[in-house]
Amino acid sequence: MTSGQVLIHSFKSSVLKNNPLKDPHVRKLTIYLPPGYETSGEKYPVLFLLPGFSGAGFMLLNREPFSEAIDEKLNRLIGSGKIKPMVVVMPDCFTYYGGSQYLDSPALGKYETYLIKELVPYIKNNFRVKTDRRAWAVAGKSSGGYGALVLSMRHPDIFGIAACHSGDMGFEYCYQPDFPEALIELEKCGGIPQFMKKFYGLKKKGSAFLTLNIIAMAAAYSPNPKNKTQGFDLPFNLKTGEILPTIWNKWLAWDPVHLCGHYKKQLKQVKLFVDCGTRDEYRLYAGARIFSERLKKLGIRHAYEEFEDTHMKINYRYDRSLEFISKNLG
Repeated sequence: MTSGQVLIHSFKSSVLKNNPLKDPHVRKLTIYLPPGYETSGEKYPVLFLLPGFSGAGFMLLNREPFSEAIDEKLNRLIGSGKIKPMVVVMPDCFTYYGGSQYLDSPALGKYETYLIKELVPYIKNNFRVKTDRRAWAVAGKSSGGYGALVLSMRHPDIFGIAACHSGDMGFEYCYQPDFPEALIELEKCGGIPQFMKKFYGLKKKGSAFLTLNIIAMAAAYSPNPKNKTQGFDLPFNLKTGEILPTIWNKWLAWDPVHLCGHYKKQLKQVKLFVDCGTRDEYRLYAGARIFSERLKKLGIRHAYEEFEDTHMKINYRYDRSLEFISKNLG
């Protein structure tokens, strides 16, 4: 079987320079070129593949036990004729808090702008790719799935196809149940700055990782430059855990189950695939079902699937989304 080529470029970003968290502005940009790219002279469709929370693009090259790295999967599917050859772009949007949700935030940096204004033109100008939106897709799992949905809603002129595996949605179900545990963890550490100092010396599991996730989401969904402590607001009272409606509503405004109504016209231009496991630990199947029903009511065509599995170790589901993307490439 002929293999594709993996490139890892060092990309110097202008928009990430001087970001508020002092995260690196020089990032690894991982690019998969399909078999035959070097000699064919053809132009290829493009997939932006977004990693989940705490991940970076180059980590998709890691092979999990009893599974495939993403380049191995692409080689197999392209080699067997199940999907068309495509260029796959895997960006690094990792932050001090673990992720960015692929949004612009004054508490994190301009990650949406980084993708849309810097990486998209870079790929178009430096690789032999098609430029028609119908030949461009965005996909991901978990926070990457969330990013795929939001970027396709906000930029249907770039991405004509989107695929979301177990993406963050239905925030009342996937985030709110974790607030009480995050409250206790932050109380134990003495606040967010103290927690962050301790986090990098802790085991990245259990309540510590859960708390980091809530912090990262707050930095993405409810930034507040007037908050001099950390530049964002949590959606609950740090003493009692009571939900703060003004802040919580800022989070809900970014929930795909609400966003889809605002982006109805744009979503009708996108070929959309959504799935989720029925044993997802973060209860994301609830949000996925609500999202799918709302899309139906809005008259937005989409493919929706459920599978019996958890949130973890489901990279095998990329077989389904890659086949969907390939089938719908214009």
